[in-house]
Amino acid sequence: MLSKLRKKLRIILELNSKTRTDINFVLPLAAVFFVLCLVITLNRYYSFYASFDQGIFNQVFWNNLHGRFFQSSLSSSLSTNVVHAGEVATVYYHRLGQHFTPALLLWLPIYALFPSPATLTVLQVIFITAAGLVLYVLARLYLQPPLAVMMTLSFYAANAVLGPTFSNFHDISQIPLFVFGLLLAMEKRWWWLFWVLAVLILAVREDAGVNLFSVGVYMILSKRFPRAGLAACILSFGYMLLLTNAIMPLFSEDISRRFMLERFGQFADGDKASTLEIIWGMISNPWRLIVELVTPVDKTIKYLIGQWLPLAFVPAVSGASWMVAGFPLLKLFLGKGETVLAINVRYALTVVPGLFYGAILWWSQHPKRFKLSFRRFWVVCISLSLLFSFTSSSSSLNRAFYFLLPDSFNPLVYVSLPQQWRHVSQFRPMLAQIPPDASVSATTYLVPHLSSRREIIRLPALELRNDARQVIKVDYAIADLWQLQQYQPAFKEERNLLRELVQLFDQLTKTQEYGIIGFRDGVILLKRGATPDPQATAAWLAFREQLEKQ
Repeated sequence: MLSKLRKKLRIILELNSKTRTDINFVLPLAAVFFVLCLVITLNRYYSFYASFDQGIFNQVFWNNLHGRFFQSSLSSSLSTNVVHAGEVATVYYHRLGQHFTPALLLWLPIYALFPSPATLTVLQVIFITAAGLVLYVLARLYLQPPLAVMMTLSFYAANAVLGPTFSNFHDISQIPLFVFGLLLAMEKRWWWLFWVLAVLILAVREDAGVNLFSVGVYMILSKRFPRAGLAACILSFGYMLLLTNAIMPLFSEDISRRFMLERFGQFADGDKASTLEIIWGMISNPWRLIVELVTPVDKTIKYLIGQWLPLAFVPAVSGASWMVAGFPLLKLFLGKGETVLAINVRYALTVVPGLFYGAILWWSQHPKRFKLSFRRFWVVCISLSLLFSFTSSSSSLNRAFYFLLPDSFNPLVYVSLPQQWRHVSQFRPMLAQIPPDASVSATTYLVPHLSSRREIIRLPALELRNDARQVIKVDYAIADLWQLQQYQPAFKEERNLLRELVQLFDQLTKTQEYGIIGFRDGVILLKRGATPDPQATAAWLAFREQLEKQ
């Protein structure tokens, strides 16, 4: 009897030792990922490279905190009423008409403690780091420690993970955490948690149900949990139809007049379309569906390679990967636009959980393939994924590494870290001149830092509709013309905006509708009806003359 107890005790101690050794690899890996991502993203924010979407989400959180749930004047500027009908943005516009995102309310208590756009950046890094840890726990259900650690490393090194993490805050950053948790709950048969996470996934945004539907399809086709899978499919599909056809239109017409047409307009006729009409357009035009699915061929193949690369291409041969990631992939492949097949844009995150879960199942069936030669190949793949993540995150999409790689080599466009921080130190005091309750219009990279207010819009717009339903001109306008000046030699958008803003400020100062009250290092601050500051005006005229000579 004593010998049996000793034997059991020895086994328990050995298991605990293995677990501790295992954790000694995974926790430092997650910590390194968290710290590096946090440093990079906070530098991006505080050096004024966070852009418009960061401002939208911060204003939504700020309005939520003040009881005006999901309202945003910044989001209103992207609505169909403004973009297509030419109306003025409104402060009481409900963003739920564009994207239905009640899951954001989960994090409102944290934002209430630290009400800042930087809080959203920290939250995003936390979501992704936590998702990697849940992935590790999920992998350990099937795989030995070395393989589970490699899966976690692959996740933290994936371009489809790093790119969106380095970007502005976005609602999709919740998806990996919730979906990995859902799959873990499914494996453990924790059905109460499974359905709680299913509801949370649906609450992320209106199209997140595609992920739940795809999981449900896997549960049915694998014959593991067919009843629960069928329920998940019915719940997700029914919810998406009800939401996009009945609930979201109560807030605005954006889902039918803008977003469905921008993504799937090739399957619709007319100037608006519901999700039901888009689905019917796909079913009734099978040839067009096939063409859209595979074209453009080069970008489709490149996208798949980018998603498979950190996992050493295992998802390509994993049936489970195709099932669980199938419908998120289908949604992207059938969509149109420059960002749907961009591996470093937030939409790529929706595909990640299915690919990794399928890879786990494949490795559970082929553990002997984990030989030294394959491990070396896998390390090469991870290294390439990190390299591509670095180069793609230096692009104009998020410019997280603007200080390491030029945005353009010919002509050369490069802003060093000391140069940018010196610029920030010059103009930051000007932001403090704008009262927190004043209405303001600002250029893209200044918007996030001024977005904790009710009335804000993006330049060159100067008008918005306030809570009294009156169209007003903003009290302040502020523009970082120096930033546009740096990038305009290589980028048409910056060049055109710089020209437009110079003409606008000339007009505003000529009519004396606005007066220049501040100008530092290429950043101009105007106030409606103010007496111009002579020194600031002289500095503006000197800068304007410099622009004309370029």
